[in-house]
Parts: sequence; C-alpha cells; structure tokens
Amino acid sequence: MKQLSAFLAVGLLTAVSGTASASPAVIFDMGGKFDKSFNQGAYEGAERYKGETGDSYREFEVTNPAQREQAIRKMAQRKADPVVGIGFAQGPAVESVSAEYPDTRFTIIDMVVDQPNVQSVVFKEHEGSFLVGLLAAMKSESGKVGFIGGMDIPLIRKFACGFEQGAKHANADVEVIQNMTGSTPSAWNDPGRGAELSRGQFDRGVDVIFAAAGGTGTGVYQAAADGGKFAIGVDSNQNYLHPGVMLTSMLKRVDNAVYEAMLAGKDGTWEPGIKALGLAEDGVGWALDEHNADLISDEMKAAAETAKAAIVAGEITVHDYMSDNSCNY
Repeated sequence: MKQLSAFLAVGLLTAVSGTASASPAVIFDMGGKFDKSFNQGAYEGAERYKGETGDSYREFEVTNPAQREQAIRKMAQRKADPVVGIGFAQGPAVESVSAEYPDTRFTIIDMVVDQPNVQSVVFKEHEGSFLVGLLAAMKSESGKVGFIGGMDIPLIRKFACGFEQGAKHANADVEVIQNMTGSTPSAWNDPGRGAELSRGQFDRGVDVIFAAAGGTGTGVYQAAADGGKFAIGVDSNQNYLHPGVMLTSMLKRVDNAVYEAMLAGKDGTWEPGIKALGLAEDGVGWALDEHNADLISDEMKAAAETAKAAIVAGEITVHDYMSDNSCNY
C-alpha cells in the first residue's frame, strides 16, 4: 500500500509540474479525456478556453479512485485556480480539499458541494433526454424504443425517466424497455456488455436505443450498426461515430460548463453556489449535423423545437427523477 501511495504521488507531481503562476486546472475522471463522451466534453471546453485566451491550464486524468483527492489537493498546492473536478465521484474530494484551501476556487461538475469557495454545476438531463425520447418514438417503426444506462445510480435514472416521458409525449402507446449495465464503476466502460444488452432489446423489437453509459455506449452503437437499427449518443456529439446509425446525440454541455468556469476565474466573474443548466441555459440539447441530417425529418425537427420551446416556457414540465427517486408523471 505504501508503494502504491508513493507511486501515485510521483505520478501526480509529474502531471502538475510547471510554474506556480495561477492558472486553471481540470481533473478528468476515470475513462479519460478522450472517452468520446463526458470527459471529452470537459477537455473540449478547456481547449476552447486555452485557444481563446492563450492561457494554459493544468490537467490530470484519474485512472484509480485513490487519485481523485490527491490530484485535487496537488493542484491546489500548486496554486491552480479555479480547480475543476469532472464528475459526481469527485464530490467528496472537492469537499475535503476545498475546506483545506479556502482561498482557492473550485468548480465541481455534476455534483453539489456546499462550501463557500465551490461552484457546483449540475444539468437538467431530463429535459434533453425528453427531446431525444420524442425523436426516438417518432423514428421508431416498431413502437418500441430502448434505454441502456451505465452504472445504476439516480443520475442515470434521471436520463431514463426524461427519455421515457419524451417518447410517450410523441406516442402514448410506445413501449420503453430499459436496462442498466451494472452497479459498480466498471459499468461505465464495458462495451461488450453494452452490445449484449442491445442485442437483447433488438430481439424484443426495439429499433432505437438511447445509451447513457459512458464508454459502454460504444458497444451499443456498434450493435445498432451491426443490426441495422438506430442509436442515440450522449453528453458529446457522437453522431460521427456511426453516420446513418446515430439518430442523434443528447448533448450535455460539459464543454460550456468547463469553459465558463475557467473564463470566469480569469475575468473575475466566477461565483460560488449552484448553477443548474437546462434547455433555457443551453446546458442540454440534441445534435443535428451532416451525419444525421438525413435521418431527422422536418416533422421530427419541428416537434423537437416545439417541445423545447414549451419546456423553456414552462408549458411542459419534465419530471425530474432525482426530485423524489420516481418516474411518476
């Protein structure tokens, strides 16, 4: 154990080496900054900040849960500011380290940490999931659509609940079949299991699957390509992975959250507290580009835009699973 701690410490020192001048830092969670999903969105936001300001930023990719708190503390020690932690799993580490470094600003993505020097950014995933659920039901010829989640946690149930509401808004008789990949963090990176669950849903008549499962989703998308079905990506725009197969992607604008946190730290407008980003704040949405334009009819696009406007105006209320851990609506 001592050898492991020493190894991790050496790795962290190397990762954050450099001058002690104030610059932002981002701690990517397990899966890495090129996971084609959540972490990659954070990376793209940090790169946008770097490109627009000319400033550098420090970074570290967590590969072991024990590294989270060590990495965040080391960034604070090196005077990084703000320190941006990616993912709900970094919440306890941010809470602990932010108390030790009250003069350092911290931003946590996807979790709420109640500290005076912490900015918590959360998303209204249920609103974006509603829109892709609507599109899935409109595209489906079988009247059956599917959802495959990663780790079975309330946050992922929130995606599933929003998706189901959107599907039933478009077609009250649609059947929504759901599976979760597992109950441990390994559920985020199991493409083989994702493909297996997808094939099971396809065998039951599903012809469109929405995956909110991190790296596991790549297996879902491949299974859809192999089976001549449709899939929906998540977090980042994943339409390019299988053009003609990816119906759309539910966008969770982690890129905007990271970019804005870093920029606000630079220009002095950074504020602690909770920021909840939904459709009105351009925090969630759906992707339409050259890779899926032929799959989305004018009717589907109009329906999605009408629903979006109604949600923003408060005319449609999308139930948030995390408000009471139910999907009653």
